[in-house]
Amino acid sequence: MPPPLKSADSTESSAATAGLAPLAALSLVVGSASGLMGALFRRSLEWADRQRNALADWAQAEEWLGLAVLVVAGAAATGLAAWLVRRFSPEASGSGIPHVEAVLNKRKPQAPLRLIPVKFIGGVLAIGAGLALGREGPTVQMGASIAHFIGRVGRRNVDDCLTLLAAGAGAGLATAFNAPIAGAVFVIEELLRRFETRSSIATLGASASAIAVSRLILGQGPDFTLHDPRYPGTGAIFFFLGLGLITGIAGVAYCRAILGSLTFGAKLTRVPVELQAAAIGASVGALAWFAPNWVGGGEALTEQTLTTTFPVGLLFGMLVVRFVLGPVSYAARTPGGLFAPMLAVGTQIGVIYGMIVGGWFPTIESHPASAGVVGMASFFTAVVRAPLTGIVLVIEMTGNFTLLLPMLSACFGAMLAATVLREPPIYDSLADHKSGK
Repeated sequence: MPPPLKSADSTESSAATAGLAPLAALSLVVGSASGLMGALFRRSLEWADRQRNALADWAQAEEWLGLAVLVVAGAAATGLAAWLVRRFSPEASGSGIPHVEAVLNKRKPQAPLRLIPVKFIGGVLAIGAGLALGREGPTVQMGASIAHFIGRVGRRNVDDCLTLLAAGAGAGLATAFNAPIAGAVFVIEELLRRFETRSSIATLGASASAIAVSRLILGQGPDFTLHDPRYPGTGAIFFFLGLGLITGIAGVAYCRAILGSLTFGAKLTRVPVELQAAAIGASVGALAWFAPNWVGGGEALTEQTLTTTFPVGLLFGMLVVRFVLGPVSYAARTPGGLFAPMLAVGTQIGVIYGMIVGGWFPTIESHPASAGVVGMASFFTAVVRAPLTGIVLVIEMTGNFTLLLPMLSACFGAMLAATVLREPPIYDSLADHKSGK
């Protein structure tokens, strides 16, 4: 008798489970390596921030001499970071997430391993110099590169290597913000934009092992410590919907500012990229002399905004500076991401909104810090167009679940505003910008 025919479902199931055990085992190795690399990168950035703050304290006491030293130091560090990228690994420029997406979609080959030291050293130099760049871009791209290398060493096929690459990228994001679930959601929602059993298993394994390793170095607690807000009533939905619409419009402006800065820099063909970066670094150094807390990735600034009561005028000035500084810093084309600066801007918008508009709704729990937390998620949603990642990321970073309903309302408004204004997600726009479209 002929053998029974296999159904299509059973064939697909067999394909999904073929080689799954070694892939899952390698995902744990990928996560551990990415978590270790990401934790060391975070510690290096913390050290660089301390050195910059100490130098700024000294410089303010030395007046004009101190200002000159900060300007020269910022220019030198940023120019060196740009030279490392141009000379050794052009793929290490900027966030790196568009490059990871291009590799996953087989539009570009994976970069050589020398990307890792360039991304690490260049990121410490640029972010340590005070540029408004995030640590997650380097950790995502370094995690992806480590994962791809481990897949090749483990003799996995091309598809499995790409699956591990995506898992390593998620582990890098998880380590950057101590947010394992957000790392996994980011892979599904942004990098792959589909749900697959094999990639989900690899991503969960990598994010879990990354956090297990990184927390041995970084500690257990969430990144931000906040007051415990009450659960808002249903009447708060419209209050936070208004915040979402505002952050949606602001997110569109932020995307266009990033692309405009990159376009302007690309037109300066007679000015070497190192000199352009040095000029930006010098400007940031001068800003650090006047307001040392306003420069850098933005994590400490976000914490201050959520926990300290600032006058509205001062907060608005801080918002304007950071709104400009983020895109200008990204135009330096040094290693560094967009997430942390975006979260700082979103927090400032939310707190200002809570301080001004919250008084109009006396019956609604609208503490400015609560609006700041919601602003983080909605501004991220407007720029990246990944609402689930934004919501989960902010929940994990703050360790707070009471603002879930306001986040859903605000992210709805942010998505609606950005979509109606026909602004593509930032990483799609950056990919088109690099390809010359």
